[in-house]
Amino acid sequence: MWAAIRWLVLRLAAVRWIFKLGGFVLLLPLAFLLKIIGLPLLAVLSIVGLPILFLLLVFGLPIFMVLLVGGLLMGALGALLSIGVAALKIGLFVVLPIWLVWMLGTKLYFWIFGRGHGDKGNGGEGGTSSTSTPPPPPPPPQPADEFDPA
Repeated sequence: MWAAIRWLVLRLAAVRWIFKLGGFVLLLPLAFLLKIIGLPLLAVLSIVGLPILFLLLVFGLPIFMVLLVGGLLMGALGALLSIGVAALKIGLFVVLPIWLVWMLGTKLYFWIFGRGHGDKGNGGEGGTSSTSTPPPPPPPPQPADEFDPA
């Protein structure tokens, strides 16, 4: 009986080990992608942050304050870049297609029904109906001035 239990436990441990190895293999491309994106991002952050650190050192702040403020600034810039990338993704994949479909739809609508552009025969007013109001009458003529210097 103990041999059967031991065999079953070893078998389950081997299966769990295979699943752990499979998870590692599945997450490996994600790690490489983050490495490819993260190293240039770290380079950009350091290029922006190093002059700030140098200026803080020049002004005579203690090194721990310089590192603290520089770290805060680099962290804030990293957060700003992350938010900007997320906003760019939303803008490119959500807002831009909706805007393009909207613009294409309005252009097609105006092209089909001839409204609002003035390129149709009725002056761009759309279809005229018999119940539309007539244009207002022209203003009455103004009396001539009696004092004429010429």
